[in-house]
Amino acid sequence: MKRSILLSTAALSALFAAPAFAHGSDELDEVVVTATRIPAIVADTPGARVIDGVTIEKRGAVFAADILSDIPGLSVTRSGAFGGVAQVRMRGATPGKTLVLVDGAPVNDPSEVNGAYDFSGFELGDIARIEVLSGPQSSLWGSDAIGGVISFTTKEIDGLRAEAEAGSFDTVRGRLAAGVANETWAFGGYVSHFDTDGISAADEADGNSETDGFTNTTVGLKGRYAVSPTIKLDGSARWSRSEADLDGYPAPTYALADTDDSQESEQWSGFGRLGLAALGLNHQFSVSASDIRRDSFSDYPSTYEADRQVYRWQADGAAAALTYAFGAEREETEGSVSTGAKEDLGTTSVFSTARYVLTPAFSITGGLRFDDTDDFGSKTTGRISAAHDLPGGFILSGAYGTGFKAPSISQAVCDFCFSSVPVPTLKPETADSVEVALGWASANGRLDGRATLYRLNIEDQITYFTDPASFDSYYINIARTRTDGFELEGRALLGAGFDLTLAYAWTDAEDRSTGARLLRVPEHAGSATLAWSGERLSGALTVRAEGDQDDSGGVRESFVTANLNAAYQLTSAVALTARIENLADEDYQQVLGYGEPGRSAYVGVRLRY
Repeated sequence: MKRSILLSTAALSALFAAPAFAHGSDELDEVVVTATRIPAIVADTPGARVIDGVTIEKRGAVFAADILSDIPGLSVTRSGAFGGVAQVRMRGATPGKTLVLVDGAPVNDPSEVNGAYDFSGFELGDIARIEVLSGPQSSLWGSDAIGGVISFTTKEIDGLRAEAEAGSFDTVRGRLAAGVANETWAFGGYVSHFDTDGISAADEADGNSETDGFTNTTVGLKGRYAVSPTIKLDGSARWSRSEADLDGYPAPTYALADTDDSQESEQWSGFGRLGLAALGLNHQFSVSASDIRRDSFSDYPSTYEADRQVYRWQADGAAAALTYAFGAEREETEGSVSTGAKEDLGTTSVFSTARYVLTPAFSITGGLRFDDTDDFGSKTTGRISAAHDLPGGFILSGAYGTGFKAPSISQAVCDFCFSSVPVPTLKPETADSVEVALGWASANGRLDGRATLYRLNIEDQITYFTDPASFDSYYINIARTRTDGFELEGRALLGAGFDLTLAYAWTDAEDRSTGARLLRVPEHAGSATLAWSGERLSGALTVRAEGDQDDSGGVRESFVTANLNAAYQLTSAVALTARIENLADEDYQQVLGYGEPGRSAYVGVRLRY
């Protein structure tokens, strides 16, 4: 039954293939992505997707991990339903190869073994849009963007907003936001809080019944001020603190089971930027920073701290059919390792990107970047793409790009290494990718879609290795990994306030040196969302399916799950909300051994003035 539903989702996806999840009413909007440094139309940009604030609200998504899995080619792995580590693999690439930005500030954790970002406490209440760029984006953003980029943009608030919700597992959630915005200046702030008793992180089917709670608080500020028509200032800051109960691997079986383990994490990020129009260019001088601390409490307690600063200058302009941007930046990171010692890495970079419209139907975009690392030499990466409008509403586009990733701090100092012989000298990971996409939009603007075929090669991928003869353990470079994939996505306005969004991904990711499939990357995954908007009632039903996936210690079985979210507008300022998670009470896992909640329900109220 599970497999037939998965195949049905894939078949439906083939009917309407679409490049974005942005909201529209009578016809679908032309969606623009800005994480490309120069604004680009999503339909012309292979691998680009946008989820806007209306879609986030309709889906009832509370945390980022709740909605990122709707993007084809993204695999979200979560070790525990509430507060368990949540990471993203893009097109089969390991989590440390996805760069995460918040208002342009990189927030990846330099003290994490692979430099990956944990989405478990990333609350979406202040997020206006999510942009995803799949495939190597090092020519735009440097190291860590070897598999792709996920960029979050926070909201500018005008007025008063409040939300409250309660439901299953003694869950309560609240949010308060206020701000003022006009053409000259804007300033706003918000605070949100989430608390739940949760369920056992270890699957309850294995006899685990101790609940593992989760608490998260997020606070943010955002503002801008136009000093004059040519001088502008803006900035934002975001602080988050989470406390999560976890399960571990106690003696003597060392199998996943109920324990008293827990973790506390605190992170802040922000940026300040000066915009200046001079010499025929728009200049941006910015400083961004992020800082994180993670404390784990178990039989083997640990504390990790890390911070990152990026100093950037970018100039952009346009001349006739040419749009371009160029600039320079300096990135400095510092992170602690298991011994408590702190290590640092740094990179100095220059970059440029441009788009040239040769004819009204044909454009070409290219980018180059030179990164000079303090410890691992220098690397030049590039990307070129083109889009051509064809008769009948079709758009043919394609891209070729390269990427690189310097070893993380843990890998560079060989943290957790135990070896009686000298360990290998690590090389930066490199990647190249080619993709071709065919999009289509109906003449009446009510249907659109896109199909994408790609190949992603990664050379010298870094992994932790244990010698079976000597039991020496250290990091090595794997010869090669490859992902071949096919992505279908689409959107249809059905009338009477209904719209349908469909997505499907086939992902064939393997270690080319052994032929084994890469872990935690399902070969088949798909989703379908039926949303509606009426005079007072709105909401969405989402069905998501994943096929079997190889995991540490075995195979995680396929699953199908559904969520229902709705809102009823009592007055222009007050709305009642309700959502049901896991509508069919499916017993499933996202990561082998870690259970997910059964059917759960939540009701709330939303105020807007």
